[in-house]
Amino acid sequence: MEVSVVVCTYAMDRLEPFIEAVESALAQTHEELEVVLVVDGNDEVFDHVRERFGPDSDVAAGVDGDIVLHCNEENRGISYSRTKGAELASGEVVAFIDDDAVAEPDWIEQLVDVYNSTDTLAVGGYVAPEWVTEKPDFFPEEFYWLVGCTERGFAEDGEEVRNTYGSNVSYRRSAFLSVGGYDANTGRKGDRHVQAHEAPVGIRLRERYGHGVSYTEDAVVHHKLFEYRGEFRWLLFRSFWQGFSKRVMAILYPGGQGNEGAYLRDLFVRYLPGRIKKAILGPSLAQAKQIVAILAFTTAVGLGYLYGLTKPRHELLREESE
Repeated sequence: MEVSVVVCTYAMDRLEPFIEAVESALAQTHEELEVVLVVDGNDEVFDHVRERFGPDSDVAAGVDGDIVLHCNEENRGISYSRTKGAELASGEVVAFIDDDAVAEPDWIEQLVDVYNSTDTLAVGGYVAPEWVTEKPDFFPEEFYWLVGCTERGFAEDGEEVRNTYGSNVSYRRSAFLSVGGYDANTGRKGDRHVQAHEAPVGIRLRERYGHGVSYTEDAVVHHKLFEYRGEFRWLLFRSFWQGFSKRVMAILYPGGQGNEGAYLRDLFVRYLPGRIKKAILGPSLAQAKQIVAILAFTTAVGLGYLYGLTKPRHELLREESE
């Protein structure tokens, strides 16, 4: 099974981690591999990428698979870039990894094992946090999803979910493209606040084919978390706009929401009481900080959703498309 790994980037200050991400993709144990590199409208970055990974480079000469390079004419955002990468790819399966992540050598091999043993159309894996600086003691594992990593209690191994995280997800390419790929109006683009990205693809796959995304914990990617991602203020801001994004998703895809109810139940019935008990018996200052963080982040998500409720439908959709 040929697999195409798509890696996108857009800025010079992300070049070094991007190179690490690409090198981890090229070092996969799976042999039938193609790597597609998409630079989002930055000629300077593309020149560096072409020098490092282009057809005349030492890297290209030393790998068995193909390396495909592309630069968008202008900055179009992560969703457009990833879909463009899938269109340029030739593999039966297209896999995505962020430009600030590093894959385990058997990442693709583990994803392919699931495709070979099931009739699934999409497979995602475990995204492990890799703190570039010291992990903040207030940050609870239950909210790792705020930084694009797999949170505590996400799913059981082999379970079908609506979507996994963008740094570790793959699709049968024909199915991915048949539902339109990623919506170019969602996902990261400059300072736009709407965060919805992977979920719409999972919803459309389920609506058309009756399949969600199969989760395998053995396919592992390490996601770099830079210092700003550990700032309490930034995480509150992120929580608020995640809540707002959930409201936008509810408008765009009514009935297509994920397991938010189950997540909240586990959070407040299973995990939070256990943390409170440890904080009392410890006593543990770190546990106390994480309890406060859980309450603060949950409140911020709720406020973001309520803020979305105050917006007329046409304003929400305009925000999503800008």
